[in-house]
Formats: sequence, structure tokens, C-alpha cells
Amino acid sequence: MAKPFTFLKFLIFTICTLSAGISNAQTPSVVPKKDKNSPLSTREVSGIVMGKDEISIPSVSIYLKSDVDSLITQTNGDGIFVFKNVKSASFMITVASIGYQRIVKRMKLNDVLPRLVLDPFVIQEEVNTLSDVTITAEKGIVYKVDTVEYTASDYKVRENATVDELLKKMEGMEVGTDGSVTHQGQQIVKARLNGKDYLGGNIAQVIQNLPADIVEKIQIVDDYGDQPARTGIKDGDPQKVLNITTKASKSVGNMLRANAGIGSSERYEGRLFLQRINGNQQIGGILNLRNTVNGVASTGNIGAGGGRNNGGGGSGGTTQYSSPAFSYRDQLTKNIEINTSYNFSNNNTNSINKSEGQQFSTLGTTNFINQSQRDNINKAHKLDLELEYKINPKNFLRISPSINLSTNESINSSNQQRTGLIHQDVVGSTNSTNKTPSFSGVIFYQYIFDKPRRNISLQVNASGGNQQQDNEQNNRILYYQGQSDAILRDSLVHRLVARKNLNNTYRASMTYVEPLTTLTQLEFNGQINRRTYDNAATTNNILADGSTQAIDSLSNIFAYSFTETRLALNYRYTGSKTNISLGITGIPTTLAGSKISLNTTIKRNGFNLIPIFRYQYAWSRQQRFSINYSGNANEPSFNQIQPVRDESNPQNPVVGNPDLKPSFRHSINTKYDNYLSNERLNLSFAVNYDKTSNQISTNVVQIPDALGTFKNEIRYVNLNGSYSVNGNYNISKQLDNRKYNLALNGSVGYNHQVSMSNNVLNGSNVWRLNQRFGPRITPNDNIEINPYVGYDVTRSSFQLAKGSDIRTLSLAINGKFYFLKTFSINYNASKNYVKGLSANISRNPFIINGSLEKEFFKRKNAVLSLQVYDILKQNNFVNQTLTEYSITNTLSNALSRYFMINLRVNLQKWSGVPSRNGRQMQRRGDGSFIN
Repeated sequence: MAKPFTFLKFLIFTICTLSAGISNAQTPSVVPKKDKNSPLSTREVSGIVMGKDEISIPSVSIYLKSDVDSLITQTNGDGIFVFKNVKSASFMITVASIGYQRIVKRMKLNDVLPRLVLDPFVIQEEVNTLSDVTITAEKGIVYKVDTVEYTASDYKVRENATVDELLKKMEGMEVGTDGSVTHQGQQIVKARLNGKDYLGGNIAQVIQNLPADIVEKIQIVDDYGDQPARTGIKDGDPQKVLNITTKASKSVGNMLRANAGIGSSERYEGRLFLQRINGNQQIGGILNLRNTVNGVASTGNIGAGGGRNNGGGGSGGTTQYSSPAFSYRDQLTKNIEINTSYNFSNNNTNSINKSEGQQFSTLGTTNFINQSQRDNINKAHKLDLELEYKINPKNFLRISPSINLSTNESINSSNQQRTGLIHQDVVGSTNSTNKTPSFSGVIFYQYIFDKPRRNISLQVNASGGNQQQDNEQNNRILYYQGQSDAILRDSLVHRLVARKNLNNTYRASMTYVEPLTTLTQLEFNGQINRRTYDNAATTNNILADGSTQAIDSLSNIFAYSFTETRLALNYRYTGSKTNISLGITGIPTTLAGSKISLNTTIKRNGFNLIPIFRYQYAWSRQQRFSINYSGNANEPSFNQIQPVRDESNPQNPVVGNPDLKPSFRHSINTKYDNYLSNERLNLSFAVNYDKTSNQISTNVVQIPDALGTFKNEIRYVNLNGSYSVNGNYNISKQLDNRKYNLALNGSVGYNHQVSMSNNVLNGSNVWRLNQRFGPRITPNDNIEINPYVGYDVTRSSFQLAKGSDIRTLSLAINGKFYFLKTFSINYNASKNYVKGLSANISRNPFIINGSLEKEFFKRKNAVLSLQVYDILKQNNFVNQTLTEYSITNTLSNALSRYFMINLRVNLQKWSGVPSRNGRQMQRRGDGSFIN
């Protein structure tokens, strides 16, 4: 019985054929006609060279020698080699490259076929031992079509380090102390282990618990979703996903990491992490407990996440947090795989904030100062299940249900003073409760035809939620006469607003791929999306005796649906170096609904055409350039087109515009990446341009109230002219065997937004320049020094006001110093210098944290530490928020000096490489094992 034609062999055959086709297209030749049983005078010989992990290897020397041939070539960027006009059907092939073991094979082949595709040459890394020093080839960074790949062995970390410490040493990575990760300026949103979501995809939990010494590769993946991952048809903007692949030798074993700490000011923290890995089987559990201060021990990486932070930390306040999580993945049978996770989080945050700023209009400026205290309690359950069934080589089925249940309780008290155009004082509290049970489910099916690359797939999505919210408003509003202190009215507002929001989303999608030639294919995608909403908001006055009285004029009950059909046709060319996609998407839409409380109905139809364009050129697996165009249409919401007044918030009534058109966003993204392995130099540059036509903008109109003062009425209009241009770069250079890592990165951006004020065109312009230099210095095993300097300039201007110019210089340093073999001192210090804020809110915090640690036992798998946070009690910082109408500066004052004693334990035991029937299991590129 013949062996099945595996996907790997098919892929090799396709790649080699494509390469041969390109060469033939470039150099036409005529092959003499031969009888099918007659020997050929010449032939073409091709093949591919790859490592044991099935990753093709470029620039490998290939020698072909026979009695009549003596040829030499190199593998291209995809590891492929081609010999033309080979005279002999029997020959010797030699594969040689520095850092790899040489392969020599004698080939005795059929003398009839004009094109010979050889079996893959799998070369092993060569290890040379000189005076007990092991020298291995360094792979460096590899850029694939949608993946950037790092080899963990290229980066040295200390024993018992976690994955976040490994990531910090990698070029283009920025890791925050909260566990957030950005790669070349883009936020990572999800984490996977060996190709599958792990612990619900929570990045912080994964990288702060998994040990670094089990990692073989780190991959940053542009993820377009499950269906595009299997079909190759990509639509929309991708998410950045972190995929961790384990070493084969550490893919069967058990891990335990635990730590417990107790400190002053009732601070505590604890963590328990358990992990069992056996090939594709993964069983993991984690428990987190803490009562700590937010924003302590900041990295000082201003702008790394795209936010606007002029101080030393993250969000203000204190947090009590608990979060158990469980993850299970297994290959139940040869064809069925399960992946499930459960997460529960209980988060109680208390914060005290002071904000001040200005609101602009054509009639004048309103200045405001607001002091608030908030308690926010959030509880959330999330259960995810993924079931994959590989029915046979042609049929694949995946079912993925998910259940979420979240509750939120918020208690907020505030004191706000407004002066200028609007002169009011508002003192009060707002208490709200919010319950949101929701579900979602995805069914995906794919059929692969006998013709290579031809396939069809179907996907059905369904999701729904029922949000219930009770909001109690208890405010005292003082209205003043002009700019004087004379009180016009002392108003008490005590109301209960109850909202119910039912929403359901349904989506059906079909994709079909038809190969045209070995290099080209047509792709068709058709989908229907339908979203339905049923909303009700009722308002009641709370009387002095505690009873309630309905206010019909402030109630808002409406239901609507939005139906969108997408029909896309795309032509794709896939060469060894060039990838091009050209196509078009047609999107007819229908928005229909009714407002029960006012007996109004509306129905709107729309149509948009969106071009598809993607281009990528790869000089090699270390160097590439790409440019993508995408377009997205956005319909106005039902509230925005209701031709009635919504006064559920009397201070800010809303009037819809039935003539609103859908907006359309044009986006062009370009990127260049290059890793010079010999120089250990990584270069990355990106430029993004966005422009919005018919942007749905607000028109804020000041209308007089019954007392002759003003309140803001919100209206909606379509405006043109909004656009943004943003560029970022990342340059990393390693010296002296990676003992010195120099990292320079930054961004520059310009954002122009348009709106209206009192029916007059208004615009805002924001320039931002952000530069960061953060070398990492490890001259020996006992010293780690990581200095940092950042400079950030945000310059804003408004047509209605002067604007602002904020400049921030950030200095920071952190590291470790090891002494007496088992002792270490950890330090972390940051200082900010801020210019441009008002004098009464400017802060230049100087935050110092430190710890003394003692390691125990031979493997140093237990650590006792004494930690101190915010030694100088200066953990306060300012966040700035900019809109077309306003500037808001918020000071979070969270003085947070405290001490903590902490004990950490790290245990792990491994028992070899996964095997089946006595043979080691092969792996896919994402780290999963082939059963």
C-alpha cells in the first residue's frame, strides 16, 4: 500500500515547482520532445534544505557532481535550490553550511522525468567542543509571511528565570511590570503555548509564570482569525499574538512555581502555578492573590503602549485581586483534540483622583476642576472550549463555544467646579451595578479537494448578551449668575436609571480557493452579518420617602438591527520572494429599527466598495518589506440617527441626525524589517496613514436652560478632513556575544480631527514625538544594568483655543547585582521631569524600589527576599487626555511606600521527548506535535 502524500511533501513539491516556474518564465527554453520511455539528455533537479524543526534554511551551499557534471548553487530565502541542465541521472549531492553537519548522498534516479524533486535534506546543527566550551550556530531573527521568530537559545538568562525576563532581552520587545508586551510598537493581545491559547490567552499570567528554560522559540504572529489561518484568505486588520514553543526535551514533565509575600500597610501577594506537559497534552492551573498599589515599579517606558503618561506609573489607586484559572488541552483520540480554559477574577480597585482642564466652544471656554473617589468591584467568570475533529485528510471540523458572566459594582463620589462659559458646582455620588451574562459559539468546517490548494470552508458564529444596569444619581447642582458667586438655583437631582440591553450577533461565512497556476489562485469570500439590539432605559425620581416616580420624558425604549453582507473576490500571486493580493469587496448594508417610546421607525440601506491590496517582498528570511491597504465602512448607530431628543441625561441631551451617512476609513500600512545576523543588528520601520471620509462627528451646541445659563446639546454630522500619519522605528544592536544590547526606538505622529461647535467647524491638531533608548548591560553573570532614557513631546492646538505643549524627560535604571554566589540586590528607580502642565498639578515623581534576595538549595529553586516599594513616597503621576473640544489632566495620588517579605519556590522535572510507537513525534512550525 502506498504511503499517503503528506502535506509537507506537497508543500515542498509546490514550492519547488513554483521556483522552477519562475525561472522558466524568466528564461524561456524549449525541451526536445522525447518518447516517454527514452532517456533525457538533461534534466532539472530541485530540493529543499531544512532543520530538524522543519524550518527551511537559506544560504546553504549545494554541490552536484557526476562523471559529466560539476555544479554548485545556494539555497534561496526559502531554503530551495534548483540545478538546471543536469546531464547525468546519477550524481552525488553534498549539502554544506557553517554551523551544520555536512550531508553527502548519492542519487540514482529515474532517467525519464524532466524535473526531479528530491526528498528534503534535514541538516543537524554542528556542535564543536573546545576546552569544555560549546559552540553552536546562532539562528537570529527570522521574518516569515505573518510571523517574526526568535530562537530562545540565542539569549542568555539566569537559572529559574521566567519568560518575561527572556522577552526583555529580545530585539523589538518591551515588557511592562504589569505583564503587558509590545513588539515593535504594537500591543500583544493574546498568548499561546505550542500553537494553542493558554490560560485563556492572558499574557501576564503566561509570561510571568512559565520558566524560560523550557522555551525553544518565541513567535510573534499576525493573527487574522481561525478561518484565515486555515484558508489563507485574510481580511481586516490582524491582532498580534505571542506563541511560545517548548523545547522537545522539555515537552514531557511537571512544573510548580509558588510564592507568598506579606508586608506592611496590610499588603500581601501570593501565586501558585502548576503545569503538566506531555506533548500536546497540557494541564495548567494558576492562583493569584494580592493587595498592592497600582503603578509601583514602573518601567518608565512612556509611550510604549501608545498612551499619554507624564508620570511614573500606571493607573492610580490600590487593588485587591484574586484570580484562579485552569487550562486543559489534550489529544483525546488520533483525530480529536480538546482545548479548554476557565478563568475567574475578582478585582476591587480604590482610587482617588484630581483632574483639571478646559472645554472649548465658539461661545467661550469652560474651566473645570474635579476631585473624585471611586470604588470599583468587578467579578467575571469565563469558560472557553475548543474541539477539533480531523475527520480525515480532506475534512476538518472545529467547534468553539464560550460563556461569560460578569458583574460590576461602582461607587463614585465627586466634587466638580466649573467656571467660565458654564458656571456650576456639582457635588454628589453615582452608584451603579452592571450584570452581563453572554455567550458565543463558532462552528468551522473545511473540505480539501484532490486538486492541490483547492478548498472550501464554512464558518458560523453566534453570540449574545443581556446587560442589565442600575444607575443611581444623587447630585446637588448649584447654578451661578454669570461669573459672580450669586446662586441662581440650588437643585437636587436624585434619580434611578435602569437599562436593559439585549444583543445578538449572527454571522455565516463561506470561502473558496481555486488555484489557477502553481503561483496564482482566486479567492472568494461571502458572508452575512446580522446584529440585533433591544434596548430599554427607564428613569425614575427617588422621592424623600424612598419611593420612585417614573419620568416618561426621560425614558428611551428602542430596538434595531444591522445586516451586513460582504462579497469579496481576490487574486493572489505567491512567489518565492513576492506575494501580491488584488481584489475588491462589496458591502450592502441595512439598518432598521423602531423607537417604541416615541413611536418612530427608520430604515436605511447602504453600499460600499472596498479595494483589497497587499504586497510583500522578501529578500530573505531576515529581510522583508510589506505594504497593505484596507478599507472599513462604519454605519452610524441607531441612537445617532434618531430624529428625536434623548434627555435621559438632562445636562447633555442628544439629538440624532436621520441624514447621517456611513463613514469610510482608508488605511495604508507599510513596514520594513531586516536582521543582519553577522552584525547582530535588527532594523524595523513602519509608517501608517489613515483617512476617514464622512466621519461621524459631534456638533456640541450650547443651548440656554430655564435659568438663562448653558448646557451642552450633542448633535451628529458627517465631516471630511480627519486623518493621521504615524511612524515608528526600532533599532537593536548586540555587542560582545550579547553582553551589551543597545535598543533605540521611537515614534512620531500627527493626528488631525474635525468636529463642530455651535455649527462652526472645529479642528484639533496633535503632534507627538517619542524617543526611547534602553541599553541592557550584562558584562558577566553577576551584574545586570539596564539604564533608560525617554523623551516625549506632545504638542496640541485647537481652532477654538491655544492648546498645550507637554514635554517629559524620563530617566530610569533597574538591574541586579549578585554576590556571595547566592545573594543578590535588585533595584529599580525612575525620575520624570515634566514641563507644560499647570503649576498646581505638575509632578516630577522619583520612585525607588529595591530588594535583597537569598537563594537556597543546589539548584537555587527557593528564594527569600525583602522588598521595599516607593522608598521616597512619590508614586504620583499625571495622565493627559486630548479631544477636539477639551484637555484633561488627571493626577492620581497613590502614596505607596510599603515593605514585603516574599518566599518563592521553583520546581520542575522533565522526562524526555514525546514519542509514539517508540519514535519521537515530529512537530509543526507552531510547536504542536504531529500525532
